[in-house]
Amino acid sequence: MLTNLFKVKEIRNRILITLGLLVCYRIGFYVPIPGVNLEAFLKGLGNQEGLNKLFLMMNVLTGGRLQTATLFSLGVMPYISASIIFSLLTKVVPSLEKLAKEGASGQKKINQYTRLATVVLCLFQSMFVIFGTLNRGSTTLLHSGVSNLWGLYVIVIVFALTAGTMFVMWIGEQITERGIGNGMSLIIMAGIVSNLYPSIAGYITGGFGRDAWQNLLMFLGAWMVSVVVVVYMTKAQRRISIQQAKHTRGRRVYGGQRHFLPFKINQAGVMPIVFGSALLLIPTIFGQVTGWSGLEESFSSQRGFWFVVTYIALIFFFSFFWTSMMFQPNEIANNLKENGSFIPGIRPGKSTSQFLESTMVRITLAGAAFLSILAVLPSLLGASRSGSMDQVLIYFMSGTSILIVVGVALDMVEKLNAMLVMRNYEGAMKDADGGTAGGWGRKQG
Repeated sequence: MLTNLFKVKEIRNRILITLGLLVCYRIGFYVPIPGVNLEAFLKGLGNQEGLNKLFLMMNVLTGGRLQTATLFSLGVMPYISASIIFSLLTKVVPSLEKLAKEGASGQKKINQYTRLATVVLCLFQSMFVIFGTLNRGSTTLLHSGVSNLWGLYVIVIVFALTAGTMFVMWIGEQITERGIGNGMSLIIMAGIVSNLYPSIAGYITGGFGRDAWQNLLMFLGAWMVSVVVVVYMTKAQRRISIQQAKHTRGRRVYGGQRHFLPFKINQAGVMPIVFGSALLLIPTIFGQVTGWSGLEESFSSQRGFWFVVTYIALIFFFSFFWTSMMFQPNEIANNLKENGSFIPGIRPGKSTSQFLESTMVRITLAGAAFLSILAVLPSLLGASRSGSMDQVLIYFMSGTSILIVVGVALDMVEKLNAMLVMRNYEGAMKDADGGTAGGWGRKQG
């Protein structure tokens, strides 16, 4: 398949454009923001306790680097948040719902609103970098003279981080239009995978003793099991049989075919984990601001009882919330009734809606349990071995990041296969047309 991809000029150009834009995206993480003493800042990155650990978890989920002081520190987090907000609002606000049903023109307006909301969220989320990273009580992080103009400096940093995020958003849109598609997802995957290199390099240079080999084998085994389970759950579907009613027109009988209505087991995807991780930052930040040490200690450790219980509860809540917002059983039941289709053994209308709703509840329960296991697995695996294995490796190999990477990789493979099929179909049609025309010309001659 790889050789076929690079033989076709159009697909080869799309792949090269995608790789080039991803390289530009990675370069932005090596451009420091103004006023930062980069040498002193890099020395202080070894401390990954408390709030920094939660920042690390958000980085692994979104591909950003909240605890660094570079131009692309925010990554695509603001755009993801804005997209999620408008995805929910289109199901709640009637005017946005009407706009979404207008087709390409309506979607274009919603995309404009999403970009504007991204700018607003950048102004808010940049405060994590300013007050959570740069203003950590150490004057060596910033060059001398910056503290004298702190108000003006904050404005400059906010505009710099906002411009960096908007440029990343532009890169994602260019990958979607001129590359292999799904640009934002590819950017997230590139950010997640790039975070592995320093962790793997540090782990290898640290030497391999007996304990190191045991830890490595254990994590490799967990990684392989996670990949298999994630692929299975990503592709898993609950297929509901749909029977089309027969219609007789004259001497012909139309319809009567049997189809399937597929529902994904993990309908909410990785959204519940992202929502839960974001909300778990609030107790830690509130504890630091108010000086409530008990609250900060309970939620700053990923192995704490209250952290794990709250995390699982949030995942279950957002799984059902996201599914209820995106899945409309009444609308599906009405569409089936209008098209003359029905579920065998279920009456059209209200009974069909109730059946679909109860089915989706059971499916969502299984999907939420699957996401909860993936989310708390780093805490279970790192309970006694976190000191010997880097936290980035723990979060990646445990499954949460694999859920994102595998999902994006499967989608990318499907898109490339579709490009190859379309190219072969167009080539076959051109050959057929040319052969027909040539034969006709010879016959006429």
